[in-house]
Formats: sequence, structure tokens, C-alpha cells
Amino acid sequence: MSAATAPMGMMPELVRRRGLLTAVVVFIVLLVAVNLLSSAPMGYFDVSYMSAGGATLALAAVGQTLVILTGGFDLSAGAVISLVNVLLANHMGATPGNEVLWAGIGVGVGAGIGAFNGIFVAALRLQPIVVTLAVMFVAQGLTLLVSDKPGGTVPSDFTSFFTGSAIPNLLPAPLVVLAVVLMIWGLLKQTRFGTALYAIGSDADAARFIGIRVGRVTFVTYVLAGAAYGLAGVMVTAQTSTGDPLVGDPLLLQIFAAVVIGGTVLGGGRGGCVGSVFGAYSLMLIVNILLVLNVPAYYSTVVEGLILILAAFSGAAHGGLPIARWLAAPRLPSRRRAGQSRAKAVVLTQAEAAAPPRVAWRVRHAEALRYAIPSYLCFLIVLAVTGWMYGGIGFRYLAALAALSSFLIVLALGQGAVILTGGLDLSVPWTIGLAGILVAGFGQGNAASALWAVPLVLLIGAATGFLNGLGVVVFGLPPIVVTLGMNGILQGVALLYSGGTPSGFAPPSIRWVMTGHLLGVAPVIWLILVFIVMASLLLTRTAFGRRVYAVGNSQRVARLAGVDVGRTIVLVYMLSGVCAALVGIMLSGFSGQASLGMGDDYLLPSIAVVVVGGTLITGGRGNYLGMVGGVLLLTALQTLLAGTTTPPAIREILYGAVVLAAVVALRDRLSS
Repeated sequence: MSAATAPMGMMPELVRRRGLLTAVVVFIVLLVAVNLLSSAPMGYFDVSYMSAGGATLALAAVGQTLVILTGGFDLSAGAVISLVNVLLANHMGATPGNEVLWAGIGVGVGAGIGAFNGIFVAALRLQPIVVTLAVMFVAQGLTLLVSDKPGGTVPSDFTSFFTGSAIPNLLPAPLVVLAVVLMIWGLLKQTRFGTALYAIGSDADAARFIGIRVGRVTFVTYVLAGAAYGLAGVMVTAQTSTGDPLVGDPLLLQIFAAVVIGGTVLGGGRGGCVGSVFGAYSLMLIVNILLVLNVPAYYSTVVEGLILILAAFSGAAHGGLPIARWLAAPRLPSRRRAGQSRAKAVVLTQAEAAAPPRVAWRVRHAEALRYAIPSYLCFLIVLAVTGWMYGGIGFRYLAALAALSSFLIVLALGQGAVILTGGLDLSVPWTIGLAGILVAGFGQGNAASALWAVPLVLLIGAATGFLNGLGVVVFGLPPIVVTLGMNGILQGVALLYSGGTPSGFAPPSIRWVMTGHLLGVAPVIWLILVFIVMASLLLTRTAFGRRVYAVGNSQRVARLAGVDVGRTIVLVYMLSGVCAALVGIMLSGFSGQASLGMGDDYLLPSIAVVVVGGTLITGGRGNYLGMVGGVLLLTALQTLLAGTTTPPAIREILYGAVVLAAVVALRDRLSS
């Protein structure tokens, strides 16, 4: 090869590795920026401190990268880190043998949870997002059972081994740990397993066709990812020298941001662990730059959310923006300008197309009843058990149960509509939180403020949903990435607005709706009955509802049938944003004021009630009345447990277990 042709021969390799090269360049630029902004050049102490500070995130990003390369997502990473952290901090002894034992146990616990994920994803072929979200809550519950508050300690030599110097004044120990992990990754990448990993992420069906054991490779991938999370938990324990059940909570957004900064493409098939390590340290450098510039810490989650979305967009743009492919896709002529004919143009679902005219209601809705009725039957069983344990149930109990159910009944419409289209909205917690903080801050207890504060907050919720939908439709980003990034941005906005301490009180009219009395019960109960009727009609008796089901069944078929798929998806996320904002207003009225994190407890329940109510998590099938049954069941079960000595952590475990059981049950019914 001549000198002239050698550079040309290197071009394909450079293009293939552009993600890693970009991550390295970004890291170098940020490192130079930190040096320029600092009063003195970086020395060994600074390098050692930085290596220890970013090692936990880097190790967790390595695990997440493995999962993403197969086309999956793992939401349990932060919870696994927290669980390992409290286990080690509360049980590790001071002898070298005990330290080695518990470090191994930490990695083993992570690998075990990864194996649990792998069984459901690989063997049962369930959606990774739902499985790992449920396992995240189970792991959080287990963490709280081990320790519900910060505490515990680890020996100083354990801390020194992982965060000190491997070679004094020359080589920090965290870099050695990362080098060993990356060396293992490099060896794995050269094996048949590594080849299969990329093949599955590129096209799982094609990989299965050429003889790759997709299930086995996927299972092993989740085990290895869990082991990486476990090692990250060991590292953060050594770094902090204590235990904290919440230490992993803020890491999830950072993990995904580190992976996408590192050049790994969401959706699988391209990227690598080396880039994710550089992405993790780049993210840490960005935070350090903000601190040097005296930017308030509240901006950190906003920056992390924006970085996640922008980096994911950059990766997606290499393959061409989806809006261009969508505009070029074939479809039937639009009926948008067809006047009265547009109102009559409907998209028939498979059930409607097959149903003969004038059949009984029970026959026409047999499938919906089949999946929705079990939640109501289980609800009646829980009521019976409650009555048996407490000597009966009266009107006051039922009224209180209805009032407590109102929040999830509203959320079920928004989250349920998103799930029916095949998506998921992870921005629910801080949409709720920001809405509650804003309505209390705007209102300041003023009665007249409700007239403008409530519509304004609902409009903000709709705008949040619009941005989520725009990211999914126009930029082709996975819903989990867009909504997770948006959740971080909303958290930062809420912290900036409130200064970390929400103030103000909900307007009296909102408080009356939630806690007053009208015909013997809280007014919200009457309003929620109207809401149930209207929501059910929206999804079953309108063109919008039919389009939602059509998109969930098959976007391509829906598009060919004349459905504006992009518009439908955007409207669905706007509906979810409005519902979440409405719940924030309701919670503010229920308690009289807002609090930080008031929406954190509603993420998994909003998904659980939809799935338990018989909705298929991959979209296209479900019924809002079934979702209401799921709400009643889980609220009654939670109320039953609240009256016992059962630890609050059991609720987290229960929600996760219920979601997994419901998803498995629905899968079995579909395959039967």
C-alpha cells in the first residue's frame, strides 16, 4: 500500500470508531478547560481525586453499555449500587479476609440481580425497560430493609485499597481497577461472545437466524452488567466509607449520559465500554467546570438532562433524522382537508374489523373483559381480607379509598395512553413535583389565583409532553431517553424556582376540592367519577382513541391507513404531561403545600396500574376501565399493608413484584 493510499484505507476504521474518538476529544477539551480555569496546573492529587470521584460512574457506565449494545436498557443500575453499598457498610469486618469476602459478595449480589433481569428478558422475552424498572423498585425495597438511613462504616485499609495509590505519587488505584475492567472487556470483545453481542444489537432476528444463541448471550450480558454495578457499589463504598440507601438514586441519569457521550448508540450494535469510561469522566469534568464558574448546583441535573438528550440526538442524527424518513414513507392520501369525510374516516382495530354487526356488548368486548376483570376480582378479594382483618369496612373507608385512588386514576390515563402507543413516560415524577411547587408558589394561598395558576400549570405540563413527543417523533430518540432527560431538567427547574425549599400554599378552592365535603364525600370523588367516564370515552369513542390503538398495534400499518402517527404520539405525550401536572395540583391541594420529590412515589405505580389492568406493555391493547381496576387493587393493597406492621420498604418490593407478575401473566395469555 502506498503512502497516498494509506490514509484512505484508514478512513473506514476512523468512521467506525468516530464515537470513541469523539469521546476522547471531548474529554481532552474539557480537561484543558479545567486546567485553564483552575488557579494552578493539575497535579497528582488532582488526578487521584478525579479518578476516584468518577470511578463509580465509569464502572456503572461499563455495565450499562453492555446492555445497550444488545439493544436493551437497564434501569436497575442505581438501585443495585445502593444495595451493595449498604450491605458492605453494615456488615464488613475489619480483617483483610472479611474485606475480600464482602467485596466479592458485593460483585456477586450485582451479578445475581443481573441474572434475575436476564431470566425475564432473555428466557421469557419481556421488555427490558419494564423488567429492570420493576427490579429497580425491588432492589430499593431490599436496600431499605437492610438500612433505611445513612450509617455504617468500612475499614480504612479497604478505602485505601480502592481509592488510594497503586504506585505512590504515580498511579491512582481507581485507574488500575478501570484498566483491569477494560482489559477484560477487550478480551471479551475478541471472543465469539463479543461478536454475538454486537450482532444481537444490530439485528436480533438475523443473529438468531445465523445460529447465535440470542437468549444465552443476552442472559450473560445482564449478569456481567450486574457484576459491573456491584463493583461500582464496592467502589462508592470505599470512596464514601459509609452506607447510604439513596447513594445510587442520582446516578441513573448520569449513567445514560456517560454512555451516550462515550459514543454508544442507543438501540444497540455500535459503541463500546472504553468510550463510556471517557464519557463518565467528561461528565464529571463538566460538573467541575460549573462549580469553578460558581454556577449553582441546582443546574447540574438540567445540564445532565440536556447532555443526555443532545448526545443521543447526535448519535441518532448519523443515521438520518426520522422526520426525513417519515416524510418519505408511503401512505394513503391525507383526509385532512376532506371536510365532513374526515370525521367519518376511522381506523378500525382488528377486533372491530372482525366483529359482526349487532352482537351483544359482552361478546364485542370479550377480550377487554378477559384482561380487565382479574384486577377487579383481586380488588374484591383484598377488600374481603381487609374487612376480615379489621372487622368490616364502612362507607368512610370506601370514601377514603376512592380519594386516595384519584391520583393514580388521573395518571393512568396519561401513562396508559403512552404505553398503548408502545412508549413510556419517565418524566412523570418531576412533572408532578414541578406542577405542585408552581401552583403553591403562584397561589400563595390566594383564592383568586386558582383561576390563572391552574390553567398555567396545566399548560406547562402540556408543553413538557410536547417536548417529549417532539424528541420521540422528530429526532427519533427512545422514549426512555427523552423522558428520563426531561425528568432531570424538570428537577433542576423545580430546585431553581424553589431555591431548594418550596414555599407558598395551594389556593383554598383546590384544598376544598381535595379535602372538603360535598354530599357526604370529598368533592374530588365526584369529579373523578366524571373523569373516568370522559377518559374512557376518549380512548374508546373518539378518532384520537382509535388512532392511539392503531399506532400501538403497528405504526407502519397505521401510517399506510392515513393516520398521522407523529401527531398522535405527540398528543399522547402531551396528555401524559397534562395528567401529571394535574396530579401535582391535586397533591398540593391535598397536603396544602408542595414538597420536593412529591412525585417520586408515583413512577412505578403509574406503570403498575396500567399493566395490572390488562394493558399490553408493548402497546396496542388495553382498556382504561381495566387500568382503573388496577388502581383500586394496588391502592387497596397498599392501604391494607399500611394498617399492619409491614415495613414501608415492602411496598417498593410489592410494586415491583406485581408488575413482573402481571407482565408474565399477560405474556402467558398471549402465547396460549
